Amino acid sequence: MAFSSAVPSSASAVAAAVAAAVLLAAIGAEAETRKYQFNVQMASVTRLCGTKSIVTVNGQYPGPTLFAREGDHIEVNVVNSSPYNVSLHWHGVRQLLSGWADGPSYITQCPIQPGGSYVYRYQIVGQRGTLWWHAHISWLRATLYGPIVILPPAGVPYPFPAPDEEVPVMFGEWWRNDTEAVIAQALQTGGGPNISDAYTINGLPGPLYNYTCGSSAAAAQETFTLKVRPGKTYMLRLINAALNDELFFSVANHTLTVVDVDALYVKPFAVDTLVIAPGQTSNVLLGAKPDALPGARYYMEARPYTNTQGTFDNTTVAGILEYGYEDPSVSSTNLPISAPTLPQINDTSFVANYTARLRSLASADYPAAVPQAVDRRFFFTVGLGTHPCAVNGTCQGPNGSRFAASVNNVSFVLPTTALLQAHFSGRSNGVYTTDFPAAPLVPFNYTGTPPNGTNVMNGTKVVALPFGATVELVLQDTSILGAESHPLHLHGFNFYVVGQGFGNFDPVNDPAKFNLVDPVERNTVGVPAGGWVAIRFRADNPGVWFMHCHLEVHMSWGLKMAWLVQDGSLPNQKLPPPPSDLPQC
Repeated sequence: MAFSSAVPSSASAVAAAVAAAVLLAAIGAEAETRKYQFNVQMASVTRLCGTKSIVTVNGQYPGPTLFAREGDHIEVNVVNSSPYNVSLHWHGVRQLLSGWADGPSYITQCPIQPGGSYVYRYQIVGQRGTLWWHAHISWLRATLYGPIVILPPAGVPYPFPAPDEEVPVMFGEWWRNDTEAVIAQALQTGGGPNISDAYTINGLPGPLYNYTCGSSAAAAQETFTLKVRPGKTYMLRLINAALNDELFFSVANHTLTVVDVDALYVKPFAVDTLVIAPGQTSNVLLGAKPDALPGARYYMEARPYTNTQGTFDNTTVAGILEYGYEDPSVSSTNLPISAPTLPQINDTSFVANYTARLRSLASADYPAAVPQAVDRRFFFTVGLGTHPCAVNGTCQGPNGSRFAASVNNVSFVLPTTALLQAHFSGRSNGVYTTDFPAAPLVPFNYTGTPPNGTNVMNGTKVVALPFGATVELVLQDTSILGAESHPLHLHGFNFYVVGQGFGNFDPVNDPAKFNLVDPVERNTVGVPAGGWVAIRFRADNPGVWFMHCHLEVHMSWGLKMAWLVQDGSLPNQKLPPPPSDLPQC
């Protein structure tokens, strides 16, 4: 496979400039500035018969929904009244020329310290659908998250039948213990962290868990219930906010029509069950049965998809879809509740078949601008390795080592100065280097017999790209400590998933099978267990942009890196100066 360091062609640069101009011109005269107040504070929450103090926004768990229309400007004043350093990431928002508002701690900003505040300012450009916000430091996003609902511009219809109602449905995880203590212990021992005690739907674990207090009332109170009317259509805005697990989701005896992923329209298709990785979103239409009896109830269930060799939360969260009537004279019937049949927990073929059905809408109004030519090619291996245990240390990783994760054998080390601030000020020395390898320095049989050595190197390295470059990136899973699926999220960009497969990527034959017509466009993609995925994007957004695994445990172990996109030559291709209230380290 060839790896080019060439600058972008003139055609690529022109295309990038035109695309940026079109996006920024698409604001519309009626765009609004929507202002939100987010107070990060502790609150006591009771789940599964236990009460603990958690980090919240405005005392809500999950946090408040941020509403906007495509083209709107957003201002979120975040006041940190918690005892923790905090930053918030607006997951999937393109952040065109607003990298200072992206949020990952020590990448684009230093965290907001207790007692401090910061106003995140950005614009929603070229996106409509469902995204979400969450904390981007340590494991605070276990409870610090909420939906982002982006409507089309006023007067612009959906490219599918309009639903009668729209409902955010967020999947999460719940620990009885303090999650900051859970990850602190794992990082100290180098072993895997304790698994969650339950999954949640909109913060509620549902009726299938063991309520130690024996209270059926507690189970009923902690169950998400969606009341529907016969014959109506509901759009479920699905968000996987779980820290560590991809999830299957199904509603018993109902069909789901997928119309949008990661705030981008797709060609609609119907399924009984879907899979959604941490960080991903999907809008689905659910048609309520026209002849359903009053009080008919159906479980909506989610449980993990995994092929990991380690421990994981092998439980099922359930909510209830319940039929009701507007006519109060119609009495409800006490009917038995129906449950869906979900795939086996390790059904990789189901996941592959589902993801293969995702296609961009690729219409005249919503074209698929897939880069046809490539300026820079990269091949990144992603997977688990080890770090040696400290002398006289006690470690719980493989063979007495510490678990580590890496991209191209580089385990990312967070700096103590934010990368974007160092880049903008021209003071990168001692903060980061730009020698991130474009391919593995020592090639091996990535999904076959692993190499003898499992240790990975540490470093704060970035890939530098000229403005406007078109990029092709192949992400290859490795089986060094067992093949696993890895959901990778790229900040600051959407990308097209042009190809995927199992085994080792073949640079000669596999590119001939790439879909360059209508591949799905998104911001988070699952690297198949024991396989690879190829994406393409255009580096049209100057700044420093994080790419990382959205399994929180793997990111904690170092499965992350950063891209540095240089300024372009035109004024609207340059990163503006940082805001005056940007937090300092």
